[in-house]
Amino acid sequence: MNKNGPPPPYEPPPSAPPSYAQSVGVSPASPFTPAEAYANGPTIVTTIVPLGTGATHTICPHCHAEIDTTTRTEPGMIAYISSVVIALLGCWFGCCLIPCCIDECMDVHHTCPNCKAYLGRYRR
Repeated sequence: MNKNGPPPPYEPPPSAPPSYAQSVGVSPASPFTPAEAYANGPTIVTTIVPLGTGATHTICPHCHAEIDTTTRTEPGMIAYISSVVIALLGCWFGCCLIPCCIDECMDVHHTCPNCKAYLGRYRR
């Protein structure tokens, strides 16, 4: 038993973890008051998400919705170069078009399914 009496009926709350500004040593003071900061418009920070062969989960920079991109494929430069090389080797009767049907020779174009904005291309 404690000499000063019974223990307190509750534990004091733990201290809050330091904020990001406190942990990196940045002064939290801002040259703007909140009203002045919003008068210049909100600051938007974007990150570049690498586009791949499949749909990519990202935030659309145009409509700001969280989306999975819509993809479509088109023959890329590798398909056209391969077709010309095959044609030069003597395969004239449709064989030179085979690279235009192979997925590994296709470029992938990404669009937003929400606002239909073009987001980029993955080149082979």
